[in-house]
Amino acid sequence: MAKRLFANPLFKFLVTVAAPLIALFCIYFKVAEYYQIVVILFMINVILTASLNITNGFIGIFSMGQAGFMAIGAYAGSLLTMSADLKISRIPGIPEWLANVQLPFIPALIIAGMVAAAAAVIFGFPVLRAKGHYLAVMTLGMIIIIKAILDNNSNLTNGAKGISGMERFSTLPVVFAVMIVSLFFLYRMTKSAFGRSMAAIRSDADAASSLGINATKYRMIAFVVSAFFGAVGGALWAHLQQTIAPSLFYFSRTFSIIEMSVLGGMSTLSGAFPGAAIVTFVPQILANFENGFKIFGFDVPALNGLSAIVMSIVFILVIIKWRGGVTRGSEYIVNAMFGKDTWTGILRKQTYIDFWNILCGGFKNSIHYHPHTIEEKEQEKKNEQEKNEQ
Repeated sequence: MAKRLFANPLFKFLVTVAAPLIALFCIYFKVAEYYQIVVILFMINVILTASLNITNGFIGIFSMGQAGFMAIGAYAGSLLTMSADLKISRIPGIPEWLANVQLPFIPALIIAGMVAAAAAVIFGFPVLRAKGHYLAVMTLGMIIIIKAILDNNSNLTNGAKGISGMERFSTLPVVFAVMIVSLFFLYRMTKSAFGRSMAAIRSDADAASSLGINATKYRMIAFVVSAFFGAVGGALWAHLQQTIAPSLFYFSRTFSIIEMSVLGGMSTLSGAFPGAAIVTFVPQILANFENGFKIFGFDVPALNGLSAIVMSIVFILVIIKWRGGVTRGSEYIVNAMFGKDTWTGILRKQTYIDFWNILCGGFKNSIHYHPHTIEEKEQEKKNEQEKNEQ
């Protein structure tokens, strides 16, 4: 029954589309601002994780430089949305032409992504020539370079002091819309001929090249696309926190994104959801226990570092037990959200009939089921008689 239920288009629609929209509505109007910020942070983490999965999972480039592109997006997006007076007060030496530039939030997001994509092209030429762990180390070096540039260009970035005072444009509806658009673009890309070429390169680059697939070109495009959406996530993050500094986009940030990717499943877009949920919500829940608590009248002392310990244990267990992450390589979530079967299925009458029959079948098979109609009672009597005769 479970397989039939999960395959039903109506069930897919209710779980992956209707329920999230209802939850979003309730959170936006009924939940305190702090918890709204946590949910927004979760959605930003979904974008960052999905963008990293394009390189690390789908095409097989183990990049550790996503925090660098996130930093570029955060700074570019902030500089494009801040007013001239605010820029001059926060960055005294800013050039006049940049101070007078102010754009709406969505165009600023797109341009921030394009700036990061251009940086990915520059870094990609030397970095993508390497393979394996050499490439991973080079992407770490990319983070160091980006941080050094941000630290030492005080006229553009205010140096190590960072920038603050950005308006909070990253509201719940805006971030949700950007997340859906980003995931839909990446979903369509992975389901296209380009996505199949990426899978071929990941499996065997030499074999793919022998079939006429230009592995270098596809790796560069995947690297650029990943950088674009990583920068979009960075710009959203900056307009949520309203304070940015180069130190916030260093090794710890990139390791956090990698952790979400590994936990959810690097080779799937669906893995971005459970991976981001674990890293975002579990520490928030455990933070309440770090200050001490009472249980059955006993005072439990402060458990400092509990969230870090638990997250480390979860990370190790997932690596040992589920190499494909929590999703185990399944794309059920994004297929249900964006798949043609879901949206055409909910327009067919038979879908609702099948859904009802599946639910009724489940009730009939439960131990609490009792027949109510005359026909059902008679059939039950016949079955009992046959059993007694046997």
